[in-house]
Amino acid sequence: MARSLRIEYPGAFYHVTSRGNERKDIFKSQKDREKFLDYLESSAERYGAIIHTYCLMSNHYHLLLETPAGNLSQIMHHINGAYTTYFNTKRKRAGHLFQGRYKALLVEFDEYAQELSRYIHLNPVRVGMVARPEEYRWSSYQYYTGQASAPAWLQTKVILEYFGKREAEAKKKYRGFVESLLGKEYDNPARSVSGTTVLGTPGFLEKITAAHLAGKDVDRSVPEIRRLKASPEPAEIIEAAAAIIGDNTKLARQVGMYLCHKYSGKKLRKIGEQFGVGETAISEAHRLLARKMEVDKRLSEDVERVKSILKI
Repeated sequence: MARSLRIEYPGAFYHVTSRGNERKDIFKSQKDREKFLDYLESSAERYGAIIHTYCLMSNHYHLLLETPAGNLSQIMHHINGAYTTYFNTKRKRAGHLFQGRYKALLVEFDEYAQELSRYIHLNPVRVGMVARPEEYRWSSYQYYTGQASAPAWLQTKVILEYFGKREAEAKKKYRGFVESLLGKEYDNPARSVSGTTVLGTPGFLEKITAAHLAGKDVDRSVPEIRRLKASPEPAEIIEAAAAIIGDNTKLARQVGMYLCHKYSGKKLRKIGEQFGVGETAISEAHRLLARKMEVDKRLSEDVERVKSILKI
């Protein structure tokens, strides 16, 4: 099996996740979580990692981090390797702790930092561990809302500056931003990714391809490389959907919403503007059409034909 593509360069941002082998718990005690945070701190001290957000679940973790030195592999080898050694030694076990390699999504920070940080901080709520994000001790949310003073190795300023120049005001607005999704269904921002390596606008994808893949001796059989291209524009998707679905304008519109949400790489707000609806309506249209495709073979085939036209 081909290994996942890694694109590393100075100043890159990543959403990193790593899951326990066989989905087993990687954190079994308070001490385990404290030790993992120690390794985040040492990754900042030794390798220059900048940790923007984190959330330690039971059998996996999320990080939003920056690599000024372009050394993601070195940073993650330290974090996962050191923690595995600690965990195995403590419990007198041997073997893999994590399930394969960590997953690292290269992120266009200015476009997606806010949404990803909210998604990361809401993870404990989404799975029912707590009712509200501030109730969960093992995430960086407490430092974004002023419940506690952030450790030196955690960088909260960059994301908070999107919400205001004054710290107190920014923390209040950030809290409102996160809480606005409480009690609602919401999607992982990465669901709009056309491949599995890069989250960004078409311009960002083109820039990354030109700077880090063009002319390089890379294995084109790797799925991420095949899919690492500019996403189709919503107008292209709508036109292709209309061409295949035909006179059923309502269904063509639903297919257009579904494919725009899944493959255009645009934010929900931008997609909603294209269709004259709100963000929630786009998410709901995605869910409804996905369910309909499960029982309607012809519709599923038509959607595949639209995708074929768009080469996605």
